[in-house]
Amino acid sequence: MKKLSYFWIIPVFLSAFFFTSILHAKPIKLTYSNFFPPTHIQSKLAQSWCDEVKKRTNGAVIVEYYPAQTLTKAKQVYNGVVSGMSDLGLCLFGYTRGRFPLMEAVDLPLGYKTGMVATIVANAVYEKFKPKELDDVKVMYLHAHGPGLLYTKEKPVHVMDDLKGIKIRSHCTTAKVVKALGGIPVTMPMPELYQSLQKGVVEGAIYPMEVNKGWRMADVVKYGTFDYPIANTSTFFVVMNKNKWAGLPDDVRSIITEINKIWTVKHGEAWDTSDAEGEEFLISKGGKLITLTEQEGKKWKTAIEPVIDGYIQKTEEKGLPAGAAVEFIKRFLEN
Repeated sequence: MKKLSYFWIIPVFLSAFFFTSILHAKPIKLTYSNFFPPTHIQSKLAQSWCDEVKKRTNGAVIVEYYPAQTLTKAKQVYNGVVSGMSDLGLCLFGYTRGRFPLMEAVDLPLGYKTGMVATIVANAVYEKFKPKELDDVKVMYLHAHGPGLLYTKEKPVHVMDDLKGIKIRSHCTTAKVVKALGGIPVTMPMPELYQSLQKGVVEGAIYPMEVNKGWRMADVVKYGTFDYPIANTSTFFVVMNKNKWAGLPDDVRSIITEINKIWTVKHGEAWDTSDAEGEEFLISKGGKLITLTEQEGKKWKTAIEPVIDGYIQKTEEKGLPAGAAVEFIKRFLEN
């Protein structure tokens, strides 16, 4: 009986030893770079991700969070993760156009209705096509904002002809869309848009509804056109340095993987909540909302088809399955 009791004592002793060792081990410290200001809901979610990692690992992993470009500038976030300037990073593919050609398919004006759907699409495209352009990092997860719609300062836009000659703030693919619709695309960063609308430098812009409150654009626009048939999105990435990820203990990687699944949904839901708040704020400021007729929506969709075709041709010349990716997204959005 004594031998049997000693047999049970040994593993209990070892378990206590290892548990004590973990408690006294030096915490693993990671750095996380994000371009969003700390007050933005997407930044708050990134911070809560860091907090959740610390909580679930019982303090074994501590993630130091750097919002508002305090560690790396927006355009440097991805390369900063690759080079090790930060261990993790959150930004959007659109800030480094041409670097992620296949993932750009997600941002096309394919008729997004919600941020949650756009988020699901972005992750589905990554999982299906596993683009090599992301092979130099460990992808944590992706998310995408709600439908990019048209907003104007003075002139309501009911039909495509109303856009002729109007200067619209846009960038990359949306600039091509504006041109295809008869407008004049003007490229500028978001922080400059408010004053540019105020001073008449531009007369409208394409952005998700949440911007009306988040960036207070509802102060300077009067009309929103629900051009859902050609609504675009912008895809955001959360990535980690590959070597840093590989160096984490197996149990920590499992914990973070589970957290990632939950936070993917949280980000998608937050984009939709922000859009609802943005719409309410615009209306409270006296803004008017315009819905395209079904016939007019088809007209806009036909007008921008060359933009999508141009993307497919240019990207397939690089040997990438752009056409298959676009069809995959279209089928996804139709269901």
